[in-house]
Amino acid sequence: MTIRVVPSWMENLEEEDITFIKNFRLVSGSLKEMAAKYDVPYPTVRLRLDRLIDRIKMTDDQEAEPYVKLIKRLALEDRLDFETAKLLISEYKKER
Repeated sequence: MTIRVVPSWMENLEEEDITFIKNFRLVSGSLKEMAAKYDVPYPTVRLRLDRLIDRIKMTDDQEAEPYVKLIKRLALEDRLDFETAKLLISEYKKER
């Protein structure tokens, strides 16, 4: 009998994100090889990895305040760019 436990950071990932992680592991973390595998430029792979990392961090950040969670979620949904999100969160934390 196999018992599968899915870590909480993986629960909100799309199937294609999980496949990306698997492929990334199989090429030992080589972004150059990932770019070749997906037939896209290196910066595209880097951007996808950065967004995936941000999504994982957001999931791990269970203690974040509701406002910060909202800003992060909007950024991950491409409704707000990451630089603006970082600025809003930084300014919010200064006020607290």
